[in-house]
Amino acid sequence: MFIQLKTIRVETGHAESMIERFAGEGIIEQQPGFIDLSVLQKKRTRGEEEVIVLIRWESEQDWKAWETSDVHLAGHRARRGQPAPSFILDSSQAYYEVLGQKVKS
Repeated sequence: MFIQLKTIRVETGHAESMIERFAGEGIIEQQPGFIDLSVLQKKRTRGEEEVIVLIRWESEQDWKAWETSDVHLAGHRARRGQPAPSFILDSSQAYYEVLGQKVKS
């Protein structure tokens, strides 16, 4: 299993717009190898808010196929040249290979 983890820090009061963007229906759900997508919001603290998007794939190859797919690239091209929303303070991505897992029996 392969995990893509996006961390997005936003100004206070803007987490909901990021949650709606990632939690809404999309095309990723139809991609081969896609397992699921979870949107998490860090429990409120003072200052900025944090949203994490965790996407699970069957394999790194499935994720790469999505990243280079025409439909995914078209979505990025449509936003090319547009500035990121000003309320986004920081964002990062990390990738993980799952080496062990426990599931409820």
